[in-house]
Amino acid sequence: MQNLPNILTAQDIADYLRIGRKRVYELMDLSPKHGGIPTFSVGRSRRVEKADFLRWIAERKEVVAR
Repeated sequence: MQNLPNILTAQDIADYLRIGRKRVYELMDLSPKHGGIPTFSVGRSRRVEKADFLRWIAERKEVVAR
């Protein structure tokens, strides 16, 4: 996780999670309230802060543990 940049692209997330980039975009399209990855826009591109991504992973692990 320390190798991840502070600002992530969909490809960074796909590579890290070993899933397709299309699936990452689907997760980005979901509201964070419904399990989506929180994003912000830079022009027409979407990016994710590393801290938000790590929090999102922790929340997913918490949901599974219930």
